[in-house]
Amino acid sequence: MSDNSPKQSESANNCFVCGPHNPIGLHVSFALENEKCIGEFTPLANHVGFDGVTHGGIIYSLLDDAMANWFFLRGDKGFTARAEIRYRQPMQIGRKVKIECGLVYRKGRLMRLRSTIFDISSKNNYAEAEGSFMLEKREQRSELLR
Repeated sequence: MSDNSPKQSESANNCFVCGPHNPIGLHVSFALENEKCIGEFTPLANHVGFDGVTHGGIIYSLLDDAMANWFFLRGDKGFTARAEIRYRQPMQIGRKVKIECGLVYRKGRLMRLRSTIFDISSKNNYAEAEGSFMLEKREQRSELLR
């Protein structure tokens, strides 16, 4: 992965998925590459739901955070307005996966993004999500920082 992305702001240092200072976090490093947000992750035994399968909440968190980082790494902030996930098959722990996100469309401050998570070696697709996000107004962000 290239490191062309802006550095993570301190406001996200404790993010469960990508925050480097969260002691129980997943510590996924996202980067922008060819108009996509890309990250990699290897689920471990403490990420299991049952029988060596990664918990669905962990999978959704990875997909949602890839979508949020798609605009966050471009200098915008916003929130998930609506999201939908489709689980394709069980994601076994111990297998390295790749998370990718791309823009579906944008209209003003509303954007629709799609993310997928798949096995790096076999390319098996484990899940995908689509989400609508509302970006903060620039002046709203300035007021929050005061």
